[in-house]
Amino acid sequence: MCSSVLDWISSPPPQSTQSMLVFLVGLSWDPSPTEMNVEPWASPQDQATADHTPPQEHLDKLCLDSFWSEVEHIRQGSCDSEQDSARRDSRLSEEGEQEEQWLQEAGLSPLISEDSEDADKVVLLSTLTRTQAAAVQRRLDSYTCSLRKRNKPPPRDVRDIFASPIAQTPLPEQLPPQNSMDSVVKASLTAVSVDSQGGPLKEEIFITDVAYCEQAAILLKQAKLPQNSIRHKKDDGTLPKVICPQCRLGVTRIQDLSQQDMKKVRQLALIDMTALCDLLELNVKRHKTCKRKIPESPLFGVPLATLVENDQKIKASTSIPLILQALLSFLEKKGVDSEGILRVPGSQARIKVLQQKLESTFYSGDFNWEEVSPNDAAALLKKFIRELPAPLLTADHLNTFSAVRDIPELKQKLHMLNLLVLLLPEPNRNTLKVLLEFLSKVVSRERRNRMNLWAVSTIMAPNLFLHKAMPSRLTAGADKGQAERAADIMRLLIRYQDLLWRIPNFLMGQVRKLNENSSRRYQFYDKRIKNLLRKIHTDSRDKPDKNSSEPCRMVKVQVGGVLSTSMEVRLNINSRASDLLAQFHQELCGSDHGKGLLRRNGCASFPDCAIYEVGGNIGEHCLDPETHLLDLYNNNPSGEWVIRLKQPASRGL
Repeated sequence: MCSSVLDWISSPPPQSTQSMLVFLVGLSWDPSPTEMNVEPWASPQDQATADHTPPQEHLDKLCLDSFWSEVEHIRQGSCDSEQDSARRDSRLSEEGEQEEQWLQEAGLSPLISEDSEDADKVVLLSTLTRTQAAAVQRRLDSYTCSLRKRNKPPPRDVRDIFASPIAQTPLPEQLPPQNSMDSVVKASLTAVSVDSQGGPLKEEIFITDVAYCEQAAILLKQAKLPQNSIRHKKDDGTLPKVICPQCRLGVTRIQDLSQQDMKKVRQLALIDMTALCDLLELNVKRHKTCKRKIPESPLFGVPLATLVENDQKIKASTSIPLILQALLSFLEKKGVDSEGILRVPGSQARIKVLQQKLESTFYSGDFNWEEVSPNDAAALLKKFIRELPAPLLTADHLNTFSAVRDIPELKQKLHMLNLLVLLLPEPNRNTLKVLLEFLSKVVSRERRNRMNLWAVSTIMAPNLFLHKAMPSRLTAGADKGQAERAADIMRLLIRYQDLLWRIPNFLMGQVRKLNENSSRRYQFYDKRIKNLLRKIHTDSRDKPDKNSSEPCRMVKVQVGGVLSTSMEVRLNINSRASDLLAQFHQELCGSDHGKGLLRRNGCASFPDCAIYEVGGNIGEHCLDPETHLLDLYNNNPSGEWVIRLKQPASRGL
């Protein structure tokens, strides 16, 4: 254990661990995503059979013209006076203000408290890696400098804080066990395929067991070596397949965690994202949006959180605005096959009339959707997004989203986008998810609608990255590079959305460690007592049952009014959550409770249940069906397992 953060940061990991990390994060070349596939309408199959394909420069011009015509359309949507007034509502944070806000959002505000006891309670520091801790150190140093300029007393030195009774965990302890790392290596070797003619790799390995900032640190160090300075071959602009090695604890998605645990995920994600920005030298300035007058319109120009809150009074289970659900539902039924959907603009006069009718009759159910064309509905969808009082990607993170286009490596772009999605407020994240799902459906029907991934991205990028309340480099001029980079981010969001809505394994590990340390927080200052308790805790975890190689667990069953009991399950190395659910369904069929189940085609209709991990080092966690239960038991021996009805999908912060 290191007594100071400086000693801790400077101490290198073991050579074997570092070599293994270098091998993992450098397994595949990242093809440069800035070379865009500018065939705007045709699929690769169509291109291979068409003899009359226009020249590449002409197709390039078509996409760029569509992009800048959409930008011009956005500019014309609001008068200059409204734009000037709105932009005065947005300003850069003052010196020191940004660091203070960052520390508060990262859960580290006690570090700048005048009470030294408050600083000792920041257990989150005990979970950080060296690179993450260095990012915290820089923010504290910057905050201290700003206080000195304003003649205020500085906070406690971070070296005093990191020397608190709960010691920090260095990087090697953040890594998976050796056998787990070996399995990742084997999966990586078998997953990567190389072009037979020596072209770029067609698949990417996406490692989530190691903190993203630590992976970036190793990549940057590796790039300085002479033997690694090989020029990459330009690719054709197509996005590679990304493979995420299967973790034995299963995949954890945002909706699988409780609100308390998601709050910790967001704090840790902010620290890791900041450390990643520091390493990549992304100078991201936050904008602070002041309060603006909310329009009287019940639908357009209303904050997302307010819309969702109002709509939940009508439909309690909704997590996105009802008007957005209605527009997307209409477009999925009648618009996805319409040629040029999203690209072909509707009539401005007709859209204005439709907007007024929607605002006056939508909630009463009297709005006539039959008089709406697919192009008009698409225009209303884009207008709804643009007229939000704050950007859909939020004023805090819009600049960081935009800065992703300056990151050269694809995997690091995805790392940054994954962390940014975790940081979005729940209404924004849910709205973005359903929007991306719809756009993915549009792309999947490109043979009919002539809108491929690149075409959809160039049209939708201005609607997400331009906002009247914030200045943007996209409005500086019709620069081809700006258009390509903005559309590049958009297509990454559409193409890899399933990956971006997952919680990385390293963050789950840090949350578990944070919960463990919080439960033992500074209760014993005597080192001998602490060491004894640590040994007892370790022994009980590593040796769950001396008399049996297959430990047993009692699983609680709470399925509404159907069943409330418990069942015993014997665990082995191959036991999965899906096996436990199958055993539950089998026992349910043979019980008196199962006799009342509905029968469909001779099969029982089971309630939609899931297994939840509750307590121990986690608040509440809905298990992935592929979770290996013995590994979960060893990871959290004091947690309970409960089978109950699935909860609503939207639960994260």
